[in-house]
Amino acid sequence: MPKRKVAALEKVEADLVNLQYKIRRDPRSYAQEFYDQWLAYDAQRQIFISNPATPTSPTSTPNSLPPYPDHLKQLLNQHHATLDKELREKVVGSLVLLRRKDVIDSTSLLTTLFPILVTTPSKTLRSLLYTKIISDLRESNSKATNHKLNRTIQTVLHNLVTSDRTSTKGMWATRITRELWRRQIWTDARPCDVMKEACLSDNEKVVVGGVRFFLGGDKEREELEDEDSDVDIDIKKVKHQGTINKKSKKRQKAYEKAVDKIKKQEKKKHSPHPLNFSALHLIHDPQGFAEKLFQKHLQNTKNRFTLDTKLLILQLVTRLVGLHKLTIISLYSWFVRYLTPKQLSVTSFLASLAQATHNLVPPDVIEPLVVKIANEFVSEASASEVAAAGINSIREVAMRQPLCMTETLLQDLVMYQRSKDKGVVMAAKGLQSLYREVYPELLQKKFRGKDATMGLRSGAVKLRKFGEEEQGGIEGIELLEKYKEEQKRKRLEELELNGNAEKKDDDEEDDGFNSDEWEVASDDSDSSSGWIDVSDDEDDEPAKKRLRKSGPADDEVPDLVNTAEEDAAVAEINRISKLATTSILTPADLAKLEELRREAKVDKALGRTSKRKMELIEKHIEDGITADDIELPGQLGKKTTKEERAALAREGKPGREEHKSTQAIRKAKKEAEGKSTTNKEKARKKNFLMTIGKARAKNKRSLVDTQKTLRGHIARSKSGGRRKNGA
Repeated sequence: MPKRKVAALEKVEADLVNLQYKIRRDPRSYAQEFYDQWLAYDAQRQIFISNPATPTSPTSTPNSLPPYPDHLKQLLNQHHATLDKELREKVVGSLVLLRRKDVIDSTSLLTTLFPILVTTPSKTLRSLLYTKIISDLRESNSKATNHKLNRTIQTVLHNLVTSDRTSTKGMWATRITRELWRRQIWTDARPCDVMKEACLSDNEKVVVGGVRFFLGGDKEREELEDEDSDVDIDIKKVKHQGTINKKSKKRQKAYEKAVDKIKKQEKKKHSPHPLNFSALHLIHDPQGFAEKLFQKHLQNTKNRFTLDTKLLILQLVTRLVGLHKLTIISLYSWFVRYLTPKQLSVTSFLASLAQATHNLVPPDVIEPLVVKIANEFVSEASASEVAAAGINSIREVAMRQPLCMTETLLQDLVMYQRSKDKGVVMAAKGLQSLYREVYPELLQKKFRGKDATMGLRSGAVKLRKFGEEEQGGIEGIELLEKYKEEQKRKRLEELELNGNAEKKDDDEEDDGFNSDEWEVASDDSDSSSGWIDVSDDEDDEPAKKRLRKSGPADDEVPDLVNTAEEDAAVAEINRISKLATTSILTPADLAKLEELRREAKVDKALGRTSKRKMELIEKHIEDGITADDIELPGQLGKKTTKEERAALAREGKPGREEHKSTQAIRKAKKEAEGKSTTNKEKARKKNFLMTIGKARAKNKRSLVDTQKTLRGHIARSKSGGRRKNGA
């Protein structure tokens, strides 16, 4: 084959790469060659400035010539629209290379690329600049967080959004911020301020980008984290492939890379987990932000956003209201016009209404909306899906504010459990189960159930008043206290059986005070001086308390204290566990507390207990409610179509583009897993010319040779083969 002729430009490019390599090895020896190339570059640059054309690309990195980075910046800023595509990429690559060699800093590079990113009409250049900006910011924050650079870039992005709220330039600010948030490079409150300003923009695309960041940015970050942790490398498999295959530098590098990755994963497992707050929690002044967002984009009649965009904004506003327990009274009256079955995406409006409800919203504000939903959606003439969605949405609202329901309306809705449709029945039973837990007094006696009725009689079930909050504490501490009391009682019983009842419990703290050792004086004492005669025998054993006898004078004393309130206060004091306030929990106590919590959760899962009040009221506060949650009861009992059944049957199965046998599928799976083939398969694939000699020798063997070969094969198979694996 004749040798290919190399063009002159290819020679120049090859020489430049070779010169770059030589300069890196020995800079002083090739100073003159570099200076010649610099003169050629400067001449080409002057020609281009005088008459823009397509000069050759500079690829060297002269550290000793300060004008070089400025020349590249000027060339890119002034002529990026007229430069040739390949030359433009070379100039950008040269600037990035200068940054990697620390000739210029990241701030200088990024402030050069940002204006071009938002102004250039070239799609390829925008994609290139976006990739370079993200990669440079990742590299700058790889070893340690570069706070100075991050603040500079965040200020640039903030100004880009707020400078012109009608322009689409803010889209790049939202894209960069969302990508860096997803990769956990930016995790503080400043990116949230940038996206908050994007949500208040006048451009619809910028608003959608900002809203989607708050609604789905945290989920994207968790998914990326799960993907990184799910990457499982089988080090034994990589090492085995290196032993059975031909050794090469490529396989050795792959093995070293796999080892480094495993070490990095192990280090990440044992390192402390970073405390990453949700973007919704890092918003400064959520009340003001939610009010501005609602007034500007939803309440404003001049706004021309599409319905999908308005639903996204509404979802963000209601998430903020439900999460931070904000108060926007005008929001609930705004919902009235959209709560009709004919409204497009009405289930999304119902889900947003449920999200915006919490226990600090006045019941008088929510009650008209619940009545509206019941009148519009729940009736005998309504379709089953509509009625199920209506009852389910009422249940979601009542879950967060049980006081919004009236007794008459609740009885009407509970009676729908006698419907013929399964979805409506399940929705009505769900509403009934909710009020059995949170407000059983509104239900009729026959619908309350055994637990609710017994709880009402004993006073264990109490309705929380409007604005009342549950007191905080250690979860499951009462279980640990009950367990300790049972253990203490068992030890005392064992001591009494052994005749050691007078021995004190070792776990009880001795504070120097024992009420059994004190004498309680009675009012019936005849001694006017108040002294008590003590015998010599009483010094050895503790005196018992003397019960005060109630005389007739005590019955005539008027009851000046409200005993009901006093009993309630005493019951509240007894309800609060004193274990955490009177003792220090040891590691053994904490371990036992965790075990008791798990047992309680198992009991709840098995249906042994029904204390789900807090779980029902505070359900999905962080995640929010979607339209699918509202539509779920309506899908129960619904028959699937033929296409849906076929899709379910195809789910999880390989594609049918190629019809392969089972053996072929297994073989492909084996090759994909990197497993080796058997000796028979290798012999079958062996070149025929390589097997001719062995085949001829086999045919020429005598009977004695064949017998020796077979006996040797039998002996080797008994001993474990040639490698003696069975020995």
